[in-house]
Amino acid sequence: MPESPLSIAQHFHERTKYHPETIASKSQQLDWETQPTPYKEYKIGKTFDLRPYLREVSEPLSDDSKIKEAQRLSHLLLHSYGLTAKMETMQGFHYLRSAPSAGGLYPAEVYIISRGTPFLPPGLYNYQPVTHSLLQFWDSQVWQELQTACFWHPALENTHLAIAITAVFYRSAWRYQDRAYRRIFLDTGHLLGNIELASTLNDYRPHLIGGFADEALNQMMYLDSKREGAITVIAIADLLEIDQNLPPTKTALPSATQTDYPELDDSELLGYLHHATKLDSDTSGSQGWTQASIDEDIEDKYNFPFCTKVSTITPAIDWGKNGQGLAQTILKRRSTRSYSGGDLKLEELLALLDFTYQSNHYINQGFDGSPDYFDLGLIETFIAVSGVNGLEEGCYYYAPLAQELRQIRFKNFRPELHYLCLGQELGRDAGVVLFHTADLKKAVAKYGDRAYRYLHMDAGHLGQRFNLAAIYLRLGVSGIGGFFDDQVNEVLGIPTDEAVIYITTLGRPR
Repeated sequence: MPESPLSIAQHFHERTKYHPETIASKSQQLDWETQPTPYKEYKIGKTFDLRPYLREVSEPLSDDSKIKEAQRLSHLLLHSYGLTAKMETMQGFHYLRSAPSAGGLYPAEVYIISRGTPFLPPGLYNYQPVTHSLLQFWDSQVWQELQTACFWHPALENTHLAIAITAVFYRSAWRYQDRAYRRIFLDTGHLLGNIELASTLNDYRPHLIGGFADEALNQMMYLDSKREGAITVIAIADLLEIDQNLPPTKTALPSATQTDYPELDDSELLGYLHHATKLDSDTSGSQGWTQASIDEDIEDKYNFPFCTKVSTITPAIDWGKNGQGLAQTILKRRSTRSYSGGDLKLEELLALLDFTYQSNHYINQGFDGSPDYFDLGLIETFIAVSGVNGLEEGCYYYAPLAQELRQIRFKNFRPELHYLCLGQELGRDAGVVLFHTADLKKAVAKYGDRAYRYLHMDAGHLGQRFNLAAIYLRLGVSGIGGFFDDQVNEVLGIPTDEAVIYITTLGRPR
């Protein structure tokens, strides 16, 4: 039986893989003169300064409703995408943010859409991280346009604030060419992880909306869609208002699946894929947005016969009163640059897996027990163990429902991991390397080519939860978006139909 043709998302994934034989030819000398700025500037607009409203989590909120809202919003944005450090470079100063970004390029822009609140009049706002302020560049009511663009998603019925995340594509493409598309959505996933957790600290509940009319939203926000595009919307429910305590709702809609596409040069792949994954109409069918949560589809995919199984049930991480430990960790988070090669403790690895995947274990600490993802049932997790006391070396499949690790290969993979991670010592010296994978064929069959967006955002979201828990436990952690794709499956014994989406390394910091 002949193979069905690859969709454009599958074709893009194949074309943007790194191969040992060709990676040198794909590398290019960076032109520092053309490096894009990671901030957006507006010539006109009204500034709402958020700095006077910064506070510690332990500090009480104001009784004044306007000031209280400003305090919560200021805290949310700082801990989602705010500046956390300033570094001097040969090109000037480089600012680090609370969410990690590949190469420190920060392709995402954060916009606030207000229906009208005590602090924010109706209109469109761009978050300006350098000044920690909101710039209102449109002061008219646009909420109905937002609802129309999001096909009347129920999370927008009673809420009064929404976040729109966009991507300025060249910021990442300048360095990573077409493969930047992967990194843009992984970076957005990191940001979604921060928004989810920072919302918990401020009595908000974010509702993800991945299905929307792209061009309608771009036009509503006055974006140049050749340079910048909306990639997700988040309705921000205020949990202090009873009518905004909303049930979880479906988050993703399918796009078309395109199998008839022209011959594309390397520089054309990113733009063509993004255009192919756009929506212009509601594809939810008769069931609409109220369809049952996709979390019901989650299952442990692999149960290898006769494999060693290790329970991952463990006590929950204690984040301190009012989540103070989490707030502090978000602001001091840094990607680790080198590991000592020392072993990790099994309890440490289990604690990280518990926080990343078992959200329901943290309800009594005030966390959301079922935060929004696009479709976690499509994401699988494999873990290469090189140095964990109490755990045999090898490659394991993590089964989140059964809460166990299932061993699939018996070997120390340190030399291979060094090679797979493009010679980065982080792969060699880490005690654990975690791989997020997905069956692209299955994902595209369910969501069309737009699945490629959802997969990378969900992987980045999981990676950020893992990242923050590691920093809190004083471990080193760093995500890796560059690797030899096919060789990962071959070396570790991961089934060939699992496309590697993201890698996270974990170890003792040097």
